[in-house]
Amino acid sequence: MLGGLALVALGMFGFGYALQPLYYALCRATGYYRLETADAAIGGVRPVLGRTVVMQFDSNLRDGLPWTFRPEQASTQIHPGQLVRVFYDVSNNSDRSIRGQAIASYAPESAAKYVRKLECFCFTTQTLAPHEQRRMAVTFLVDPAFPSDLPALTLSYTFFEVAGAQGSPGATNT
Repeated sequence: MLGGLALVALGMFGFGYALQPLYYALCRATGYYRLETADAAIGGVRPVLGRTVVMQFDSNLRDGLPWTFRPEQASTQIHPGQLVRVFYDVSNNSDRSIRGQAIASYAPESAAKYVRKLECFCFTTQTLAPHEQRRMAVTFLVDPAFPSDLPALTLSYTFFEVAGAQGSPGATNT
């Protein structure tokens, strides 16, 4: 009996140890998670200076989240292959700490496969203390293979509260 329990505990430890690499492999295979170093992302990629794309930025809040959330700029013109950094401002308008998670979406939807995010507040849960304000960065590039018949794309983030998420400020911030 003791040997069987030890074997189960060892199996659980092994599964837990292998879970993170399996998760990252699955996300990379499906394209849902792209975290790369800047060197890897732009290695060999040159901006297409003869072409510009209008990149629009949008922000949304779900389920009555008492935050203010908006991009610092509504849009910008970029060259495909150019490394770009933009900022979003967020503030917690409540008297309690709140954890939130941002989810990105793209319009047109087909544009998602051409955007490589290198740094993003959406990669982790954000905890904001009561009345805290924060400036959050997104660093990305649009692949030079972005279709030339699409003159614009929109990057939209929706923040939602993480259930049961009152905690210490800064506990899981980026």
